[in-house]
Amino acid sequence: MGGLAHYIEAEGVATTGISLVREITEGLRPPRFLWVPFELGRPFGAPDEPEFQTRVLRATLALLNRQDGPPILDDFPHDAPGSGPTDMTGWTCPISFAPPEATDVPTLLARVLAEVSTLAPWHTLSIERRGRTGVGAAKLDIEASARFLHTLLEGKGVAKNPSTTLSLGQTFRGASEDMRAYYMEAAIAKPGRSSSHELADWFWGETGAGELLLALHPVCLECIDVGVRRVAAKQLIPRAQEHRLTPMNSEGRE
Repeated sequence: MGGLAHYIEAEGVATTGISLVREITEGLRPPRFLWVPFELGRPFGAPDEPEFQTRVLRATLALLNRQDGPPILDDFPHDAPGSGPTDMTGWTCPISFAPPEATDVPTLLARVLAEVSTLAPWHTLSIERRGRTGVGAAKLDIEASARFLHTLLEGKGVAKNPSTTLSLGQTFRGASEDMRAYYMEAAIAKPGRSSSHELADWFWGETGAGELLLALHPVCLECIDVGVRRVAAKQLIPRAQEHRLTPMNSEGRE
């Protein structure tokens, strides 16, 4: 959207927007953007918080009244509701996974495929309740996305692109986004209520899919494909989960 804003402004229409990744917005230098310290996928902070969401929207629209700039990149000064330290006492993983059965499939891939199968009824229920899904960015079914990501890991950032319409980097980004969306949507369909941070810690700390994406980070930072490197550096691991990377794996981020 930051790049598109330049074209819209060239036609005489003022624009403003929200940034979740400051580094990308700084590079694009859109006319007016508000950076928010929220999770990816939540530009207004938190669900079911209309008053807070309205504050974010008003701050974004207020940039249109600024006389300085462009470009303008302001920081939203408040964290989203519920983003503080979480008391984990008594909280349990929203979905527990049994160890995968022994097969000829590599251990990590077998674990992810078993998780996907276990989550399938919950994900179906999530779609029925919400009437939509965020899965589909890679234009692959979820098992195909898992297999593609594991092939990319085994190939040290090199894999045959299963898509004929997306670049390798776009397929990588879409498959990783689809994995996260699939797990999160399934988890929130399960009875009980967990915060977004609890769910994120569950995904990145306790699932095979999270382990796969973390393992892909250092590998794909060294990939010859610039699109794959860009996704690994900027979009693969949320800032709040970067502590799970080893010091060596955290180096070289673009």
